[in-house]
Amino acid sequence: MKKYEQVKEKLKQDILDEKYVPNQKIPSESELTIQFEVSRHTVRKAINDLVNEGWLYTEQGSGTYCADRSLSRSSAGADKTVALITTYISNYIFPSIINGVESYLSSKGYTLLLYSTNNDFEKERQCLESVMDRDLTGLIVEPTKSNHPNPNLKYYLDLEMKGIPYLMINAAYSELNPYSIMVDDELGGFLQAEHLIKEGHTNIAGLFKSDDMQGVKRMQGFIRAHREYKMPINSDMLLTYTTPEREKVLEGEFTAILARSDRPSGICFYNDEVALAALDIIRDAGLSVPSDLSIVGFDDSYLAVASEVKLTTIKHPQYDMGVQAAKSIIQLIEQQDASDPSLVYEPDLIVRESTKKI
Repeated sequence: MKKYEQVKEKLKQDILDEKYVPNQKIPSESELTIQFEVSRHTVRKAINDLVNEGWLYTEQGSGTYCADRSLSRSSAGADKTVALITTYISNYIFPSIINGVESYLSSKGYTLLLYSTNNDFEKERQCLESVMDRDLTGLIVEPTKSNHPNPNLKYYLDLEMKGIPYLMINAAYSELNPYSIMVDDELGGFLQAEHLIKEGHTNIAGLFKSDDMQGVKRMQGFIRAHREYKMPINSDMLLTYTTPEREKVLEGEFTAILARSDRPSGICFYNDEVALAALDIIRDAGLSVPSDLSIVGFDDSYLAVASEVKLTTIKHPQYDMGVQAAKSIIQLIEQQDASDPSLVYEPDLIVRESTKKI
């Protein structure tokens, strides 16, 4: 990041943190030059950018002041613009969710702005700053790494102060206790394990993502199923991974359990995408599904039927969730219904060819 961009981002952060309030004069160029240890040219470029973007305004002969950005949003209702921030856009179940949101919003005369965080906190911050620069009427967000402390909560609180409604899909930041549309992931994880238990499997492995709440809750359901059916869990068979660790865990710990003399006869996966990636490793180990190993995915994505082995999986509402999220955000924007727009979908098990009875 260039020096002027660093100065610009720090000033924006100071405004969001209310170090400078609307119509308050900010330090002079000379003072900012000393504060940031940069040249006057660098400070001037940063200020000019912030003026052009509506964060600051200048008065000739007087100085530079913090702009009242809420005024630029006072007519936002006429624009009917909703932003959607998801972790990913172009792959897996996300296109279907996005299509559901866009379809319903457009039918009601709303415009959709689309952003992706790539499941990264810094990119989430950039997305939030970008949407707050727009004349926004509402925001739909899929949380980034929802099982980790989030450094961007102040942006959501800023939205609340400005009266801009938001809701979350798939997961939620518990600190905010927001409106949300999600799947009962704990029940989904329970159904995964229960299916294998009912098929006669007694040595079941699980591979779950640990940096988002969906993965944590699915693992909770996996454990609950074993407890309710009074089946012990071999701790060596319960694997977790974070977003950047997925390939490392698949190639390392997961490959290792397939080579064990007491290898599992069934495996529950965080989602269909991971299950399909694991299928290649299973084949490389000389095993076949479901003859040697039964596997269960989650989400019933297009990947569930993309290979010759059709996955038994848990159904995710996808398109319907997108439509419902759009309906809920409009309800919050237009305030025609005071009921809580939150919704939890109850998942269903879809049985296909990747599991069999022992």
